[in-house]
Amino acid sequence: MKNKCLFVIPSLAGVLLFMIPVKYDGSWTVIVKIIADIIAGAVGAYLPLLCTLILTVSAVMSVFALFGPAFIENSRLLKETFSTTPFWTVVRVLGCLFCWIAYLGPETGWLAVIADGDQGGFILNDLLCTLVIIFVMAGLLLPLLLDFGLLEYIGALLTKIMRPVFTVPGRAAVDCITSWIGDGTLGVMLTCNQYEGGFYSAREASVIATTFSAVSITFSLVVLDQVGLVEMFGIYYLVIVLVGIVCALICPRIWPLSRKPDTYLKEGRKMAETIPAGYKNSRAYGMALAMKRVSEHKGVGEFLKSGVLNSAKMWFGVLPTVMCIGTIALLIANKTPVFTWLGLPFKPFLSLLGVPEAAEAASTVIVGFVDMFTPSILIAGAGVSAMTRFIVAVVSVTQVLYLSEVGGLILASRLPVNLFEMFVIYLERTIISFLIVCPIAQLIF
Repeated sequence: MKNKCLFVIPSLAGVLLFMIPVKYDGSWTVIVKIIADIIAGAVGAYLPLLCTLILTVSAVMSVFALFGPAFIENSRLLKETFSTTPFWTVVRVLGCLFCWIAYLGPETGWLAVIADGDQGGFILNDLLCTLVIIFVMAGLLLPLLLDFGLLEYIGALLTKIMRPVFTVPGRAAVDCITSWIGDGTLGVMLTCNQYEGGFYSAREASVIATTFSAVSITFSLVVLDQVGLVEMFGIYYLVIVLVGIVCALICPRIWPLSRKPDTYLKEGRKMAETIPAGYKNSRAYGMALAMKRVSEHKGVGEFLKSGVLNSAKMWFGVLPTVMCIGTIALLIANKTPVFTWLGLPFKPFLSLLGVPEAAEAASTVIVGFVDMFTPSILIAGAGVSAMTRFIVAVVSVTQVLYLSEVGGLILASRLPVNLFEMFVIYLERTIISFLIVCPIAQLIF
């Protein structure tokens, strides 16, 4: 009975916090996001300085860690947080420099370009100030979902669906729901934790992070509102769900995801996907796995230790990466025609699919790899038809892998997906999205 309570109560709390949508202040969201927004509202004026200090500590400690000092090597928390490769150390240092420039806000010269509200200023004040609270809240509370048997129980129930349909374990359903209802970053954090714990293989983790880390319902509504079609939200979100399911069916079965090895960072944690002898059904087997997981938990101390480590890795590892990569990507997108040129090959493709203003839509295709919201901003100001705005609004959401947030988080993690592979997956998702949404848009408009 004690173990059953330890399974049910924390797991139920995790589900309520991360996976149950609630209506708050006129929009649908999840409780953990509401708590994060309340905290951000209370300390909002200090968040840019907090982010700048976090990135400064990350840069300094990561440089120290390159030389392997004993005080870092002998501490699991410091080693896992700050020990990284020279390349990622440079990324953290650049992220720190960009953050200080954006925080100080010079008004003239080339530094002002970095600090501008459309480049570094946007990443610091709009993105990092949101992520810094989300990361600490999710980091501290994710163990409710991870450590008390819920994933084992769900995994046993849903493996017969998730494995043949999406080529991933049943427990991945929790990642998917957390991303779809809550936020893509929460799903990636959960996936990273499971991969590092040895519960997902390299291929499974790559598939889940790039395919199931969907954009939340709330942000989808923001995108549709930006293009002036908020009254079409019902059909709009149905199309997003359809595209997301088709992408999840196709992308794991083609390169590069199909070629990822089924190897584990830690052996012996993989869950059996057939019901062993002695269990009546998958529910009984799932409950047995959950009880085993709960019995191995070492109490409140382990819970807090796990939460602090999760939060530290997000704060000091991911925030600098998002600042660095996001700022550079936005500088290229806003100050050069590079992404417009890269979008030109899509013009004949979109013309063939019947998009009315194919040139304008094509110019938004690649820029979505930088930031998910930018395509909707560009197309909203392009004076195009409602059909083109609808198509771009759908595709910008279903592309998913934008560097300013989810993509940067994946690159900063131990997930085995590099920048080139991420770009290829992004293009695959883009092409699949257009092939589905364009015929539907022809019927609607």
